[in-house]
Amino acid sequence: MRKKINLKTCLVTNRDNITNKEFFNIIKQAILGNISIVQLREKTTSSKEFYEIAIKLKKLCDKYDVPLIINDRLDIAIAVNADGVHVGDEDIPGSVVRNIIGNDKILGISASTVNDAIAAEKAGADYIGTGAVYPTKSKDKEVISIERLKEVVKSVNIPVVAIGGINENNVSSLKNTGIKGVAIISAIMKSNNPKKTTENLGIGLT
Repeated sequence: MRKKINLKTCLVTNRDNITNKEFFNIIKQAILGNISIVQLREKTTSSKEFYEIAIKLKKLCDKYDVPLIINDRLDIAIAVNADGVHVGDEDIPGSVVRNIIGNDKILGISASTVNDAIAAEKAGADYIGTGAVYPTKSKDKEVISIERLKEVVKSVNIPVVAIGGINENNVSSLKNTGIKGVAIISAIMKSNNPKKTTENLGIGLT
């Protein structure tokens, strides 16, 4: 059975320059700060290590009843029985992923244009990730305007999550765009107080 989706604050992980112990502690603190979804993103690690991290993270997320989404790797998502998969424009087509995972799993698809967003909805996406809305080193995407973000939101009937360079100082500027939440990488993963940062991000959207 698919978990209910709360997209208000989504953590997209990044293990650059931190130990595994620090990595899991950051995620735990973010969960205690009311992060709503955790998306495991591993661009450079081996499949074996990705799997081992995913298994451990699934146990942590299950403990606090927070959905775990696997970025890109459909095989890892199936192997650890993750709650869903998120794919981009260079990954397996969303419609194929939906056919494989069925209707009980969450499917997120990245889309930064109106046409791509409409296609993602038709492919079976539960939500769309759109960005980058601010300059960022974590996500290799061109920055889109707030107007473009609003256009994407209006073009579909499924929730849109903004991503890219979002932090405690700028999150409030996204409140009136129609998005259902924000996806955060560096602002939480590099925070000295992930719990407090997560809480502040949620407050900024209220």
